[in-house]
Amino acid sequence: MKIAVLAPVAWRTPPRHYGPWEQMASNLTEGLLNAGIDVTLFATGDSLTSGKLDAVIGEGYEENRELDAKVVECLHISNLMEKAGDFDLIHNHYDFLPLSYSGLIKTPLITTIHGFSSEKIIPVYQKYNDRGYYVSISDSDRHPSLKYMKTVYNGIDTSAFVFNGHPEDYLLFFGRIHPDKGTAEAIQIAIQSNRKLIIAGIIQDQDYFRDRVAPFLNADIEFVGAAGPEQRNDYLRGASALLHPISFEEPFGLSVAEAMLCGTPVIAYQRGSMPELIKHGKTGFLVKDVEAAVNAVARLGTIKRKDCREWAISRFSQERMVKDYLNLYHQILSSIS
Repeated sequence: MKIAVLAPVAWRTPPRHYGPWEQMASNLTEGLLNAGIDVTLFATGDSLTSGKLDAVIGEGYEENRELDAKVVECLHISNLMEKAGDFDLIHNHYDFLPLSYSGLIKTPLITTIHGFSSEKIIPVYQKYNDRGYYVSISDSDRHPSLKYMKTVYNGIDTSAFVFNGHPEDYLLFFGRIHPDKGTAEAIQIAIQSNRKLIIAGIIQDQDYFRDRVAPFLNADIEFVGAAGPEQRNDYLRGASALLHPISFEEPFGLSVAEAMLCGTPVIAYQRGSMPELIKHGKTGFLVKDVEAAVNAVARLGTIKRKDCREWAISRFSQERMVKDYLNLYHQILSSIS
């Protein structure tokens, strides 16, 4: 079986800091290679893989702002599609645009839908409903008008996250600095809990950072910027809890699963996929507002950190994701043979 994995080209695969879709394309590629599958990763030229890399774009358009994103994606996607006949199956992690090639190639295209940027993109998915082989990353993120093969949760390299049974006293916010992610709410939770807060992530909304975050920064509310893999592991495993007070219907939330792999419980607003990721009262708490989150901080002592890791390994491991996708690959190839 020869598989092509199509990664986005906003960031390197795997990303240096931010880039969840690129991270999942990498985790899948490396997991398939470990399972003995012949895989070619289509990504930026600076990407890292133990398999074959095919690239026509040197670096991501978010890392080199002189690149035109539309030009880059056209060159990148067409590069794979012109070689489609070399593969038994293409696994698309690049949203809806590659679907527009699917009627022009014979190779089946399976698409992991990592979320919907807008209702405006739904017509493209609807057009290819009967040949798109769609996979959702959580049950909560399914669109009622689309046909899905299965929900496959994002799979993480569990060895990259070290368990810590004796955390420090700080709380952690780890994610984009943006209203959707609730950085300002995390600050209020920490202040009202009389706890230190570390904030790690890229600033995606400069006005929000200036108005809602920067005025509160001090010795107890610390912003450390973007964190790479090694720093991420240190921050996550050292925290007494991850705060995740989102204000949108989040499709998955990688930092939530990563925190639990370190044994760190998560206090999250009960929206989107959070009830699927967090076992309430066992691996964290699902809450509705700042006040409820403050009460949850006071109850962190009731959580056993080993339960957090065991739960995350059972649901969100790279091995489980690869097994689920291989089953789908065989199902697709059997149906067209």
